[in-house]
Amino acid sequence: MFQHSNKEFSEINFGTQDLRYSDLVGCTFNRCSFSNGSLEEINTTNCRFIECDFRGASLNGSIHKETAFVNCNFNGANLFVSKFEICKMTGSDFSGSNMDGITIVQGDWSYTNLRHARLVKQDLRGIKFFEADLSGSNLEKADLRESDLTMAILAKAKLEGTDVRGAKLEGVDFRTFTVSGMRMDREQTVLFAISQGVKVD
Repeated sequence: MFQHSNKEFSEINFGTQDLRYSDLVGCTFNRCSFSNGSLEEINTTNCRFIECDFRGASLNGSIHKETAFVNCNFNGANLFVSKFEICKMTGSDFSGSNMDGITIVQGDWSYTNLRHARLVKQDLRGIKFFEADLSGSNLEKADLRESDLTMAILAKAKLEGTDVRGAKLEGVDFRTFTVSGMRMDREQTVLFAISQGVKVD
């Protein structure tokens, strides 16, 4: 177990340490490695992880509140039943990670790589996915109301039953995915029609 408050760490390899059940408050980690590390049920509050490596790390059951993970690599990480509450995840890579049972409460997930992520039936209301790559992801029956999907990539994403009412969809290429079964509002149906070449007066 690892307990720290308001500490700063730079370019340290934590991958070989057992960090399970750790409690971190107000700490900053710059370019540190947690690769293949044991971080099960870790709690972070108001921490900052900048360009850190979480490849293959076990973060299942972890809880993160108002923590920033900027340009971090979560490739192949286990995020099973983890929780991210009002976190800043901009530019981070989640390709190949296990996101089953994840809970995301608001926050900024702009520029993230969420290709092929499994987010079925997830409550994703109000989350910022500006220019996020969600291509090939499974968002069936997910709740994306009031989220910001401006310029997001949704190519070949599964969106059957997905609710996007009130979400920002400017710049989204509707031609790259199937809209059948999606729940959209009137403004979004106009954007879809325009993408198909319809002239709307």
